[in-house]
Amino acid sequence: MLALLVVTAGCSSGDGRSEQRLTEQRESYCTQLGAWEDAKGEEKDAEAEGAEADEASGFDMVGAVADDVFLAMDPLRDESVGGGRTLAEATAAALKSNDRGAGGLIVRYCQDNGFEAQVG
Repeated sequence: MLALLVVTAGCSSGDGRSEQRLTEQRESYCTQLGAWEDAKGEEKDAEAEGAEADEASGFDMVGAVADDVFLAMDPLRDESVGGGRTLAEATAAALKSNDRGAGGLIVRYCQDNGFEAQVG
């Protein structure tokens, strides 16, 4: 009986750490996604004002932030976001192809996981 309790207790504490790690990974992803949305918005604002993009801003900044989103997404890549897509597929479509449907899926993913404040 004692052995069963030890095994059960070990699984429970491991599951708690795993769940905490998963929550941290999701938060990191959503935070990076929000930063990408902000950079994209700043780029759009600069274009609307007719500002010339120099090499240190604009696309380079958006691209660098997108790289951070992809890094944060990697451990979560196989999670389902609906529409038959994984987080990796939806993230790639939204960030690389400006797929609005995919963008909605990844924003909803963040909202469903409690990180609505990080994304727009």
